[in-house]
Amino acid sequence: MSLFNLFGKRDVSTELTGSAPFRMSTEWVPYKLYANRANSTSLMIKLKNMTGEVLLTSVVVEVPKQLGLDELGVAKQRELRIGKMGPGEEKDLRCNVFSGLNADAGEYTVMVTAIAHYLDYGHVINAVRKRTTVQVV
Repeated sequence: MSLFNLFGKRDVSTELTGSAPFRMSTEWVPYKLYANRANSTSLMIKLKNMTGEVLLTSVVVEVPKQLGLDELGVAKQRELRIGKMGPGEEKDLRCNVFSGLNADAGEYTVMVTAIAHYLDYGHVINAVRKRTTVQVV
């Protein structure tokens, strides 16, 4: 791509699509929910840009049908639009997860997906998924 070198641009597509662009860790505060009661917990997400480029970033949280992302338990998916993250930048996010009368005791899997976008939130370059479980007692 010598044409790009002429104008000072470089091809970073192999760097962005070849490896994981983010490092993600999750933590529940408090670490459990109570069965058949209306209560909530917070999912703390720590996200770090592992590439050498600025990335337009969003995080999608998906919960099973027994849990919800609002107090009524209707919302099952939430997108948190972070914006541009610089190289090596870290962000701390928080998403509340609610249980209701239909949440029986057991472990429930919550899916967290960090997405690197191209130009706008409609185009995806790469994504990192992580499953985390919350205990309902």
